[in-house]
Amino acid sequence: MSAAPAGPMKVGFISLGCPKNLVDTEAMLGLMRGDGWEITNRKEEADVLVVNTCGFIEAAKKESIDAILEAAQEKLYGRCRALVVAGCLVTRYAKELLEEIPEIDAVIGTADYPRIVEVVNQALAGQRVEAISDPDAIADWNFDRVLATPRYTAYLKIAEGCDAACAFCSIPLMRGGHRSRPMESILAEARRLAAMGVKELILVSQDTTYYGLDRYGKLMLPELIRQLAAVDGIHWIRLLYSYPTRITDELIEVIATEPKVVKYLDIPLQHGSRKMLKLMNRPANPEAYLRLIEKLRERIPGIVLRSTFIAGHPGETEEDFEELLAFIRRANLDHVGVFAYSQEEDTPAGRMPDQVPEAERERRRQKAMAVQRVLALAHNRAQVGKTFEVLVEGRAGHGYVGRCYRQAPEIDGVVYFSAVGQDLEPGQFVPVEITGIRGYDLVGRMVGTEPAPLRHTGEGLVAGEAPVAGGRR
Repeated sequence: MSAAPAGPMKVGFISLGCPKNLVDTEAMLGLMRGDGWEITNRKEEADVLVVNTCGFIEAAKKESIDAILEAAQEKLYGRCRALVVAGCLVTRYAKELLEEIPEIDAVIGTADYPRIVEVVNQALAGQRVEAISDPDAIADWNFDRVLATPRYTAYLKIAEGCDAACAFCSIPLMRGGHRSRPMESILAEARRLAAMGVKELILVSQDTTYYGLDRYGKLMLPELIRQLAAVDGIHWIRLLYSYPTRITDELIEVIATEPKVVKYLDIPLQHGSRKMLKLMNRPANPEAYLRLIEKLRERIPGIVLRSTFIAGHPGETEEDFEELLAFIRRANLDHVGVFAYSQEEDTPAGRMPDQVPEAERERRRQKAMAVQRVLALAHNRAQVGKTFEVLVEGRAGHGYVGRCYRQAPEIDGVVYFSAVGQDLEPGQFVPVEITGIRGYDLVGRMVGTEPAPLRHTGEGLVAGEAPVAGGRR
């Protein structure tokens, strides 16, 4: 590996998109720091800027382009000497990016981020670099990371790519087919993260439930979880991105019985109409989905279920959409995200007839979210009077903010709570009694402390010092 340029050189990263992309950014940060670079979160201080892009849907592409153009201004008028663009957008649109934005000095594909130091040094030497190989090339990259998350929480990517071939999805075009990491590699990284002070591991990949099938010939997520639970220092293990047909009885048993696994499951279901699921190339049995939900609730009391749905997919009629609304009501999930369909080139859905007008897609999305909001508020109200273990994340007004097992970072709301007479630190776990709600957020007080004064909110009288703003989405 080449040495960093002489002098106090600084690199800044802009990371966009999903947690899986964030893990790549953290690995690149670790590689740059290991080569002697200083990391800055102020773009005006950076000698090199790296934008790690998302290309999943049209809105994400636009956000990525805007970030690149903003970084290009630093290249034109600021301290920045080299602009590097990495990630999903590059894998599909490298040629267009280089042609349209001359300030870009280098592009790095999703399989090539381990070359970041080499590419940066080439760019600083005046070369225009295209580091893009077959997205299927990555089998396992395991580097020391610089966490961009709070020190007590980390995402752990257990696989790369996807074999699901959903009609609407461009992920395989950018990330390749599914490749499971070796279990030994994952466990070694988990031990390093625990040694850094990480308490919560969040397992991610495009399909966590597929883990191991390609490498070991069978689904190995339950065994991986058991091994991760034996890592000293890890307190919570959380699962995201679970494909519904691969949630086996063995996996359910592990979630039910392993104390470190939070009783939370993220299952992207995408629709509630048999016809639409078939068009999406998804398992086309909504009734089987409902039976799975019933089984999970029966065998894992208190389990929290999250899902995502798409409104306005090509071919979706008003009748199909009403089936989706009926399904959302019947499933009665704790957390739901509904996305308006985004037409993506080179995908089967993008070439389908009967594309739904954009305004109608958005109308349907909003209507579905209105249905879910009623359900979500009822779920939150049902938590009042219960006591949860809460991971402290910091101060909020005169109190604190944290998350209980019901809440994944950034997407499910938070717990605002009072802790009179306490001096809590981020990363601590404390018992909190829930005394009220604020929209998608819970409000409470730490058990064993004096109640805070009652306050009026839109949901009635609650205790605590919650700020006016709601939780992070």
